[in-house]
Amino acid sequence: MCLAIPARIIELDKDLAVVDAMGNRWKAKTTLLPEAKIGDLVLIHAGFAISLVDEAEAKETWDLIEQISEFQDTDNKASG
Repeated sequence: MCLAIPARIIELDKDLAVVDAMGNRWKAKTTLLPEAKIGDLVLIHAGFAISLVDEAEAKETWDLIEQISEFQDTDNKASG
C-alpha cells in the first residue's frame, strides 16, 4: 500500500522543494504543482507533490499517523 503524506514546503528552488512533515524533512519535486510556494501544504507521494491540501486536512492525517505510531508501541495488538 502506498500513502501520500501531507508536508509543508520550507524551501523551494525551481521545482525542487524541501518539505517537512511531523519534524521529518526530505526533498520532493513540485513539477506537478507549478503554483506551489514556500509555506504551502502539499501531499507528497513517491517524491512528488501531487496536490495542495489545507491545514485541517494535513493535521487530521498527521494525528492519524501519530495514533498508529502510538498503537505500534503498545502490547494491545495481535499479529499472526
